[in-house]
Amino acid sequence: MLLHKFYNCYFIKTLKLYILIDNNSLYFFCYIYQASLVIFSQQLMLINMADFKHLELKIIEPTFDSPLIDLVVELEHLRRKTLSGSTHPEIFFQLKNIFHTLESIGSARIEGNNTTISEFIETKIENRPIANENIQEIRNIELAMQYVDEYVKERGVTLDLIKDIHSKIVDKLSPPPKGEGDSTPGTYRDCKVYIKGAKHIPPETNFQVKEYMENLIDFVNNDDPPKYDLLKVALAHHRFMWIHPFSNGNGRTGRLFTYAMLLKQGFNVNIGRILNPTAVFCFDRNLYNTNLSLADSGNYKDVEKWCTYVLEGLKNEIDKIDNLSDYSYLKDKILVPAIKYSLEMKYINRQESKILNKAIELQSFQNSDIQEIFPKKLSPAISRMIRELKQKNMLQSEKNNSRKYYINFANNFLIRGIIKMLAKESFIPLKE
Repeated sequence: MLLHKFYNCYFIKTLKLYILIDNNSLYFFCYIYQASLVIFSQQLMLINMADFKHLELKIIEPTFDSPLIDLVVELEHLRRKTLSGSTHPEIFFQLKNIFHTLESIGSARIEGNNTTISEFIETKIENRPIANENIQEIRNIELAMQYVDEYVKERGVTLDLIKDIHSKIVDKLSPPPKGEGDSTPGTYRDCKVYIKGAKHIPPETNFQVKEYMENLIDFVNNDDPPKYDLLKVALAHHRFMWIHPFSNGNGRTGRLFTYAMLLKQGFNVNIGRILNPTAVFCFDRNLYNTNLSLADSGNYKDVEKWCTYVLEGLKNEIDKIDNLSDYSYLKDKILVPAIKYSLEMKYINRQESKILNKAIELQSFQNSDIQEIFPKKLSPAISRMIRELKQKNMLQSEKNNSRKYYINFANNFLIRGIIKMLAKESFIPLKE
């Protein structure tokens, strides 16, 4: 009605102008008005017809010949697989943090944040204060991932977790149109929203949003047979995006919700596994949006295609990243080449490179191990070289034995080489 009033108001103002010209112009304008009003009314009807439509959330039953069956079986094998890698726990922890950083950058990138990996990594090396909201957005996602790791381990996946994730990812960010924050963090929206590029209209009222979110968590936590666990991850991700429960930040929250579900389903980062589910979604954003929109139809084939897309991406990503639990692979493909690159770029000198390579070879070493590569140096000189590398944050002491050391590459210039080698081995889907 308001649009009709606006249109008629505009017509009357224009009509007065044409009356001042001549009658022929008036007749012509009246004809144009009638024709355009018909078109305008039709468009208004289409807008009014684009209302929310209920879609039932249920587990699909793929047929025996569906590719989903093979994917579920293979992922089930990966979930139950005991990782027998021999990577030092502290080295694994550093890798996990790097992938959390990459996950955070990727999630923000999907939302239009153009911060490059290099730009963000430099803020960590130099421990710079947060300069802008793009950096703050990525830091928020990193902190939220750490929170998810601890929360799911103790309390599982809950509505409170989802609200907490949202609060953390929009913290200190300006609400739209200036930024990627939300004026009501952790609170379900009480207004209608539209998803850019999608035909689907999300639930319209706050009551509907609450009801659908409660239904979603019941679905996630329902005691279904284990064979459905991974299908439920894909279905729940789509359902969250279908509900779009918050005014802003739904994409970032939804991807961390998916991460939480994978932890819940046994892909545990605390037993030597690294997860990077956002790699599935940020590798080809258009493909992600296309498959997500297809599932909005509720048609079995479309939903099956969405589930296949998600599980296939997860399988490929987990297969690839699990290679890092094999220390010989990690050493030969990532760590040693990273030290070589750091030496070439003059981030370290030749003497330091020898010590760091020894640290990589042994994973944990003591002074006497370094004496072997510098036989002419006395023990005080060896201690001084180790102390200098500790001051540069490139070596750390063992927690239970301060005289044993391991390589540290997380927050210093060595990380540049690590990132470069991870990219070379296709562990990083993002392009600079």
